[in-house]
Amino acid sequence: MCCRFADAFGAGTVGQLTGMAHDLGKYSAAFQQRLYGGHKVDHATAGAIECLRRNHSHAAYCVIGHHSGLPDLGVKDEIGSGTFCGRINNGLNNGIEDYSAWKKEINLSSPPIPDICNNGPLSDAFFIRMLYSCLVDADFLDTETFMTNGAALRTSGSEIDTLDSRLNSYIAGWFPPKGELNEKRCQILSTCIECGETHQPGLFTLTVPTGGGKTVASLAFALRHAKNHNKRRIIYVIPYTSIIEQTAEVFRKILGVENVLEHHSGAMFDTADESTHTTLHMAKATENWDMPVVVTTAVQFFESLYSNRSSKCRKLHNLANSVIIFDEAQMMPLSYLRPCVHAIAQLIEHYQATAVLCTATQPALEPLFKEFLPQSNCIELCPEALQADPIFRRVQFRRAAYTQWDDLARELNYHQQVLCIVNSRANAQTIYSLLNNDGKYHLSTLMTPADRKSVLKEVRHRLSQGLPCRVISTSLIEAGVDVDFPLVYREEAGLDSVLQAAGRCNREGKRNREDSIAIVFSAPTKPPSLFATAIGAGRMIMDTYDDFASTSAIHGYFREYLLLKGRDAQDTHGILRQLDRGNFPFKTIAEQFKLIETDTKTIYIPVGEGEKLIARRRAGEVNRALMRQLGQYSISVYEQHFKALYAAGALESMDEESYVLVDKNLYNAQTGLSLTADAGKTEFV
Repeated sequence: MCCRFADAFGAGTVGQLTGMAHDLGKYSAAFQQRLYGGHKVDHATAGAIECLRRNHSHAAYCVIGHHSGLPDLGVKDEIGSGTFCGRINNGLNNGIEDYSAWKKEINLSSPPIPDICNNGPLSDAFFIRMLYSCLVDADFLDTETFMTNGAALRTSGSEIDTLDSRLNSYIAGWFPPKGELNEKRCQILSTCIECGETHQPGLFTLTVPTGGGKTVASLAFALRHAKNHNKRRIIYVIPYTSIIEQTAEVFRKILGVENVLEHHSGAMFDTADESTHTTLHMAKATENWDMPVVVTTAVQFFESLYSNRSSKCRKLHNLANSVIIFDEAQMMPLSYLRPCVHAIAQLIEHYQATAVLCTATQPALEPLFKEFLPQSNCIELCPEALQADPIFRRVQFRRAAYTQWDDLARELNYHQQVLCIVNSRANAQTIYSLLNNDGKYHLSTLMTPADRKSVLKEVRHRLSQGLPCRVISTSLIEAGVDVDFPLVYREEAGLDSVLQAAGRCNREGKRNREDSIAIVFSAPTKPPSLFATAIGAGRMIMDTYDDFASTSAIHGYFREYLLLKGRDAQDTHGILRQLDRGNFPFKTIAEQFKLIETDTKTIYIPVGEGEKLIARRRAGEVNRALMRQLGQYSISVYEQHFKALYAAGALESMDEESYVLVDKNLYNAQTGLSLTADAGKTEFV
């Protein structure tokens, strides 16, 4: 099985060695006693030593970590530590239990080193993780098959040809298109289908303006490309769970529920729930992504690529020979940008993957990809003429400045339907308090997901009925939230955020451009320091270009932003530098590579259904279904806010990592958790 998995990237013979060698230590007498209740035995070091004797250090690394995780290499002569060198030297110098009985039953080959391993330390480290994935997934699956007497509940879904046919049936009614906007959308769609057929695998961009049908067009490219080039699956990598849920729902409608795996923290499947076969096989599929279409988060995707644990790495071999779509590519975190781009480049160059950077505001990543993929060119799928078509320019931009929040609130109150997006949760609450009561709404992550969904449902209803609707929100509404306002105010931010905010204005193109205004304003309060560089770069571009949404303005912004941040800011932990030294600190890097680094605490809010769910959790019930439901009544707060709430006696511990709000007066369904922790004396942003 390990051989077959590794064969997807031309390393089948090394996979064969790795799979055969991984449990050789079980031939020792000590391990035989373990089967009858004896002490735990290190059975992995023996197989690693045998791989080293055959000049296969890559396989040795995988074997030694197949239970405990890929270790750091360590120092050449150290003995007794948990590093690779420490364990190998301990086994060689201090002796390990005689396991030589394996020679009576097993023949180990000495395959040649794959060409993929002759490209330097960075490629070597990546190869080790991919080979490790093959081994641990095969090990898990083999055990699962044994434990179920061969009746493991897994299915790989429909063939790519079948999915392509389903998509063709779904879009058949779109042709011939009705109306100018639909005509342009269909042109983009047709171009993507044609490119999927004609272009060879590699790196692509898809720059589609908001409202251009990016989701279906990218799926059409991926399916046609997979069909024509024998790709195994399609993986969508998306920054926000809100977008994931919407995207996965569209794909399920087109391709069938049984073919689309939605994998993120809010979409867990309880394997104890045997109500449906689909639930069970989806739960199993989250472990190794053996499904035709996978929709997941950037956090799940990239942290798995830099993990050292078997449970997170076992899916990696299924990335080989796949089409991988990176939706909202501009959201890749700057502090890990170089490691992320390097990983994408490795998948393209050595693992037969095709990657598509899909966004309405294409970042200037070409120089980075040129560095890591010097022999490849990046191909744009959407013709520039369509990107710049006036039909997609549905908004006019203006700029403003306010010295008092009262002045902004006065303007907002004047308009019947308006969206205002600000940079901090405190400012959102302040402005909300200044608005007229009729039809005012607030959105921020200080509200539970359940309350946010309720607000958005009411907002969409009022917008559709022409009723007063004034919404104050943080940036959570910018990407993927389907709302359509005639007027949007956006506090100064990075140009990508400004354009995302403008995408909530005249989203459906039903109004004249002259009547659809996006106002970018400077605020009376100093923005969070986290946004300073993005705001500075955005301001410079907006001072230079009349058309903020032009391709030249967008590329200029990202170039300026990356220049201001500097090269070191693109890999703040020095992930690639550590790997490039050839000392393979897998464990250390796994601990460092956290795309969401903010130190936050989870607080559960006992309101509505949340009160009953919290009571069940406190009574000792623990399962994925319950935790998924509880997530709808949770809030993540920063450390200083948490400390103030805790000091005020507003929280009780539920477990080591989460707390319950016991002072219900501090939570309001309209504005969320109060930023005033102790009767108004201290405020925290």
